[in-house]
Amino acid sequence: MIKFTIITVTYNAADVFKRTADSVLAQKYPYVEHLIIDGASTDRTLEMAGVYKMCSDATVIGHTVIIKSEPDKGLYDAMNKGLDMATGHYVCFLNAGDFFPDSDTLGTVARNMQPRNLNGADKPLPAVLYGDTDVTDNEGNFLCHRRLSPPEKLTWRSFRSGMLVCHQAFYARTDIARKFHYDLRYRHSADVDWCIRVMKKADDMGLEMKNLHAVVACYQREGQSTRYHRASLMERFVIMCRHYGIWQTVVMHAWFVIRLVLKR
Repeated sequence: MIKFTIITVTYNAADVFKRTADSVLAQKYPYVEHLIIDGASTDRTLEMAGVYKMCSDATVIGHTVIIKSEPDKGLYDAMNKGLDMATGHYVCFLNAGDFFPDSDTLGTVARNMQPRNLNGADKPLPAVLYGDTDVTDNEGNFLCHRRLSPPEKLTWRSFRSGMLVCHQAFYARTDIARKFHYDLRYRHSADVDWCIRVMKKADDMGLEMKNLHAVVACYQREGQSTRYHRASLMERFVIMCRHYGIWQTVVMHAWFVIRLVLKR
């Protein structure tokens, strides 16, 4: 059976952690590893994580909760630690405050894999499984569907038009994902770079990237890239130039360049 590793990075996240933990705890799908990578929180986050682990261990068969807490170099450094620890077939990042839309989300993802060809022979697992996302406020209330929608056919070139798949809705095969650490040169948009590199590898290997046609994550609008919007946009422009070339990036994102000039 397919096993999922869910990585949740926390730092002083007591106000929002329970929402994330409860959504993982509620998953009916039995093969789940939940890694909580904490940056040495000083609030009640670790206490809450401990209670969550005890509850999961006592009530949910097949779920494993692992807590690691130590100082780190920021969000993406913590994500790299999670990647190195992951043992599932697929890895997905669910930030503190984000959550699954219902108790059958991981079951929906698993049922969409089609591990066999029509002739009954085994086929390689897709490199990436991806879906839609909903946006919530800081209390977890639905605000809207994400403006950018995932394409029917995803390739590494798809992100020339923006990050069409939200990071939380991007399930990467762990054996591929672990080849690429998040680049710590990018403080706000390393997830964009990481997703592109994973998709490039999938293309090189001739592996499928499968649209799940379902909402698979709910995320808070006030995330890292929102709080540091301008810095995030500048980083994304650099990342796009790196992967797609400066001329193509400028042509595809002329609006972005104009906005940067006007803000100077």
